[in-house]
Amino acid sequence: MMLKELREKVYEANMDLPRHGLVVFTWGNASELDRERGLFVIKPSGVDYEDLSPEAMVVCDLEGKVVEGDLKPSSDTATHAALYRAWGEKVGGVVHTHSRSAVAWAQAGRDIPAYGTTHADYFYGPVPCMRGLTEDEIERAYELETGNVIVEGFAERGIDPVAVPAALVRNHGPFTWGTDAADAVYHAVVVEEVARMAIDTEALAPHCGPAPQYLLDKHYLRKHGPNAYYGQR
Repeated sequence: MMLKELREKVYEANMDLPRHGLVVFTWGNASELDRERGLFVIKPSGVDYEDLSPEAMVVCDLEGKVVEGDLKPSSDTATHAALYRAWGEKVGGVVHTHSRSAVAWAQAGRDIPAYGTTHADYFYGPVPCMRGLTEDEIERAYELETGNVIVEGFAERGIDPVAVPAALVRNHGPFTWGTDAADAVYHAVVVEEVARMAIDTEALAPHCGPAPQYLLDKHYLRKHGPNAYYGQR
């Protein structure tokens, strides 16, 4: 069996999604990249979480084609593959969920604003909402074009995917990423939390505006970058 240790890591990452309340039924998936081999491991499509195992994970190449596995890979495999092809030197794990609050922002077609320091600790700016896919893109290659829309949106807006390790796809939901699958799950949890906080903030103060940039800078940069000092550094 190929990539035994990576299969185990990806299995644990996928099992963390329901543990953190990010998925119901089979509404989510996680993957992780092996850069040296140019392969990634991903959850199989439509399999209940209680039926998953490390052996059930599917190995794919960077075109999203199955290299090893008895089951079909996630229907979102082409999206994961597009992100790895574009950002594989920076991104080692990808997660997609339909977590409730993040989906609400995606369905509204809105960025999640940076209203406070919790947000700024993890995302250097708003969590961006990408444009909706065209009818032609959906008919041609829906999952592939979903990944392309994320890559395109970050390039057009000049966003570093390391500084903002998450995106919303309009009318769809959140995608997050990180150094590995566990890190991508972590960011998926944070996205859902800040999405909920932002909804509550706007309910209390509809016109409050984002936090001051100098405060956002302070909180992000004390955790990230060459002069970071948060934690046991």
